[in-house]
Parts: sequence; structure tokens; C-alpha cells
Amino acid sequence: MSVSWGYTATNGPQKWPEWFPSASGHRQSPINITTTASKQDSDLKSQPLRWKYVPDNTRSLVNPGYCWRVDVNGKGSELTGGPLGTDKYLLEQFHCHWGCSNNKGSEHTVDGVSYSGELHLVHWNSTKYPSFGEAAKQPDGLAVLGVFLKPGKHHANLDKIVQLMPFITHKGDRVTLPTPLDPGTLLPPTSRAYWTYLGSLTTPPCSESVIWIIFKEPIEVSEEQLNAFRKLRCHDVCEDTPRGDPASSFSDGLVMNNYRPPLPMGNRELREVGGH
Repeated sequence: MSVSWGYTATNGPQKWPEWFPSASGHRQSPINITTTASKQDSDLKSQPLRWKYVPDNTRSLVNPGYCWRVDVNGKGSELTGGPLGTDKYLLEQFHCHWGCSNNKGSEHTVDGVSYSGELHLVHWNSTKYPSFGEAAKQPDGLAVLGVFLKPGKHHANLDKIVQLMPFITHKGDRVTLPTPLDPGTLLPPTSRAYWTYLGSLTTPPCSESVIWIIFKEPIEVSEEQLNAFRKLRCHDVCEDTPRGDPASSFSDGLVMNNYRPPLPMGNRELREVGGH
């Protein structure tokens, strides 16, 4: 899950523990979700996860050089319930991870299986902390909704973002969204079943501040929409095109495999609501 830090062509995940101490901690993300190790939690079920978003507050689409990201004015856009209890978490931004092919791209895996991509809706605890920056330093500061992407039907609401991709081809490009977009329409349409665990940011500084909520049901996106993601570039329009291995995060300047591999679960608890 990216916030404001990112990959570069020479700054891959293998270097992160060396440069960012948190990256070698015991609460790192993503993980491989082992379904047989997950525990149904009646407390979570008794306090359902709830969200409400203000479509007019989705502000702009940006290419930070390692994904696409939609920045949001979080006022009125809240997430609460489930593992968050009564604390209210405001939406800060949402972004996506993907791979160079449809058999990889998600950050989390399920029983070792990858999805084609993973959407992250990033929220911060406004009940306890005064700002996103302060919350990101705390163990219960952030909450992220994770949504798997799989190839299938064209996703009409996601297309509001895809249609703007040509305007954010290069790193640093930004465009204002011309029409309101409800982030809730990007969540699974028929099920609120999810897994939850305590983890971290998946890009530097890898702070161990995230309550992860991963929906079990993926959403479908078209092949054309996935291919649009793969056309984003990791470099500024004024910079020379960097060269890279096709299997790396960047291939000839294209953002191709912008996901961190799964890390050990250790002795953390994986809880769930709803069936598989």
C-alpha cells in the first residue's frame, strides 16, 4: 500500500530493510492469507463494518511514479466498525497495484494465489489523531480496505479513472476529476466478507500502523482497463526512459509490477467475517 513514498527503478523492496528499520519488523505487509489459519470472529460480526463516502470530494488523479492515486478531501467520508470499533477513520486517498500479466499484481495472496491487481482505500484515525501524518506513526493510525481485481467484465465506475490515464502518463502528472466518483462503488457489490490483521505500509517507510481489511470477493475489471494501468510511466516527461528487466517493478520506464511480495505472518492473528 503506497502513501507518499514509492519505488524507483533502483529502489526495490530488497533494499528497504537496509534503509528503513521498520521494514524488518514483525508486523509487515502484505502477507499470504492462509484461509485454514483464519478464525471466524463473532465480535467483528456483531459490529458490522460501515462506510460512507462523499463522491464530490474525490479531487484529483495523480501519477506519483509507481501507481495511479486518487487524492480525496476526506471530510464526511468515514469508515468505522469491525476491527476499528467506534473510532472513525477518514478517507485520505485510494490507489492500485498491478502486474505485467493477469496472473500476478496483487500485494496480498490467498493460499498462495495472486490476483491481477489490488485496490487500496487508505483511511486515518481521526478520533484519536489530528492529522494523517500523525496517525501514520501510530499502531492503530491507519485502516486500509483492500479489494482484489480479476479480469472479467468492464467496470463502469473504475472507467472514470481509466479514461483519464492518458493525462497522467508520466510521473508528476495530475488531473482534476471532471465528475464525482463514489469510492464505495469500487468495493465488492454483493458481499462484505473480509479478512483482517495488523500490518504495515507496503512501501517505505513500511510503518507498522495499518489495520488491514481485505475483502474476500474480488471485483471484475476488463483486460483493456488493466492494460491502461500498464501504460503509466515511472519517470518525468523530461527524463530519459530508464531501462529495466521486464520482471522488475519497471520495464523500459513502464510501471509493471508495483507490488511488494508477501512477508511472514509470524504469530499475528488473522480474523475473518463471512464465508470463503
